Amino acid sequence: MVNLSAFIRFHAQRTPDRLAIIYDDQRITYADLHDRILRMAGFLAGRGVREGDVVAVVMRNSVAFIEIAFAVSHLGAVFLPINFRLANAEVAFITGNAEAVLVFADSELVASVEGLEAPVLLVDAASQADSRNLAGRDGPTPSMRFRTPQDLFRLMYTSGTTDRPKGVMHSYENFYWKNVDHVIALGLTAQDRLLVVGPLYHVGAFDLPGMAVLWQGGMLCVLRDFDPAAVLDTIAREQLTCAWFAPVMVARLMSHPGREAYDRTRLRWAIGGGERTPEQLIVAWATLFPNARYIDGYGLTESCSGDTLMEAGREIEKIGSTGRALPHVEIEIRDDTGAVLPPNTPGEICLRGPRVTKGYWKDPEKTASSFFGDWFRTGDVGYLDAEGFLFLTDRKKDMIISGGENIASSEVERLIFLLPQVSEVAVIGVPDPRWGEVPAAVVVLKEGAQLDLATLDRHCRAHLAGFKVPKRLVIQDSLPRNPSGKVLKRTLRETLQQSAAEDTP
Repeated sequence: MVNLSAFIRFHAQRTPDRLAIIYDDQRITYADLHDRILRMAGFLAGRGVREGDVVAVVMRNSVAFIEIAFAVSHLGAVFLPINFRLANAEVAFITGNAEAVLVFADSELVASVEGLEAPVLLVDAASQADSRNLAGRDGPTPSMRFRTPQDLFRLMYTSGTTDRPKGVMHSYENFYWKNVDHVIALGLTAQDRLLVVGPLYHVGAFDLPGMAVLWQGGMLCVLRDFDPAAVLDTIAREQLTCAWFAPVMVARLMSHPGREAYDRTRLRWAIGGGERTPEQLIVAWATLFPNARYIDGYGLTESCSGDTLMEAGREIEKIGSTGRALPHVEIEIRDDTGAVLPPNTPGEICLRGPRVTKGYWKDPEKTASSFFGDWFRTGDVGYLDAEGFLFLTDRKKDMIISGGENIASSEVERLIFLLPQVSEVAVIGVPDPRWGEVPAAVVVLKEGAQLDLATLDRHCRAHLAGFKVPKRLVIQDSLPRNPSGKVLKRTLRETLQQSAAEDTP
């Protein structure tokens, strides 16, 4: 039995009064969490949700998000978390492509879910804190559905490098082997108290290590949003021992003027993820949390996150590395033909193991092109040193990572091309002190046409999430291209970075 609600039931039977989740003013025991899951499962069954159905959530962080995820599994259905910052058209594509039968959305996100084919249930603040306010506190509860390791547990859509999101298929096998690896590598026990402040729709919050802490009988402290003061206060007040932070969060914590007022000695470790952590943040980490390790890592949505983690005591010696592979992950560096490359030679990072997805939802062509046999092609470029430590040297082609969020440049380019003034366009990432990088549009205009950033912004915001909208517009006479006609985005990035440096006083 690999149903998610099975391990919550286990802890509810043996340690019913043990604290499972803190959210807002709610302090939820394992017995209470189990009851909430059963009530929501009964509610879903009453709405007609059956084994194999896809149930989506467009929600910010809350305990209800977790309760719905476990209730969906209880019924043998498939969980579909969606980035709540996506535009309505993007949500409509994902829910339609996934054939979702039901969508939960926070009441304040109603604009994101208007006009969907699937029925929408709005979750107000009271129900976000306790899903029984929506599901009811009485009534029959369905039996837990038997799940096998190969059954589909979750769909997660990632922008990747294409112009449409791709549905990554996660089986129970993928998820549980991820849990095993994180328990081993991080030494997770029932004594761990994890801060969950990254968005739960993201593998960083849900998976790294996320639900593996509940697997062990530990406790999650869930914050709805990231705020530096609230994070520091919560870590001190609740005596939290571990956390996951995107590098942009670490930078904001370090720059918070009131940080010295909080007890920062309880934290034992924090994992950095979502994008490569700047080395200066790793060096300065001890000034923020003096007793905590900063664990840089590398992972993918396609592998449920956390494929490599830096080892204790080697953070400075191996600075720039994301650590070595975890027990049930194999890593090889290969060239474009699939040949394995020797140590210290950059190439494509390829993964193999029981955590790796079998492919993309309803996309056999993309699935086939993403593997060398049973080795998954990440599209990331890096190398392994002689000891097996992974170093990243480049990102997925044309990918922009802003504040830990993936932005497919081709998706933004496709939209900008709809403007009648535009002849050519390339969207690239440019450095940003807060978000790591932000999208910039380099545009060649049609003869006699004019375009300003305000017009571009209005056009893009009507169709895209705000973080995907270009923050800079550069007009050029032409775009640099290679002999085959491909735009040389590396050249554009170097030119814009040089220009920005020259403009800095």
